[in-house]
Amino acid sequence: MLRLAFALLLCVTPVAANATDAGWALLRAGGHVVLLRHAMVTGNGDPAGFDIDKCATQQKLSERGKQQARKIGALFAARAAPIDKVLSSRYCRALDTAGIAFEDNKAEKFEPLDLLSKDPTMAATQNAAVVKEVESFTGDGNLVMITHQENIQALTGAGAREGEAVIVGVDGEKLRVLGRIIF
Repeated sequence: MLRLAFALLLCVTPVAANATDAGWALLRAGGHVVLLRHAMVTGNGDPAGFDIDKCATQQKLSERGKQQARKIGALFAARAAPIDKVLSSRYCRALDTAGIAFEDNKAEKFEPLDLLSKDPTMAATQNAAVVKEVESFTGDGNLVMITHQENIQALTGAGAREGEAVIVGVDGEKLRVLGRIIF
């Protein structure tokens, strides 16, 4: 059983590496949009008494998450992936990911990137605003949008790990995955 698991791991690893290389190739060219799931956090959700304006009431980046955010920024620089703009959810874990990874590009808060609303009408409004932002991006560099798993899933139909980058393009009212980068 252990040999089978190891063999499967060996089969999957090259695919992830190739997907990551293809993602970097897209970003080096510029003009793309990246949905980046915030880096690793402590716990499994925001505690009771959560307040969007008070980081002390929210889930925080773990030490490993802070290291991951530094790695994300270092790899964007090392791989010569130009960044025009960084937009972030207003949640502190997303803003902290942005601040650590992309310190030279001050992140702008963009409310539609906040955790997806449980109200279907509000969620649709959030998603439409993100799609519109992706559609209207015309920079020479890349647009990085830091958000949450639920949002990426709703926008693309695909999930993302903490700290994973999903490169997207517009496909009707949804976004199509063009590439991925795993950190």
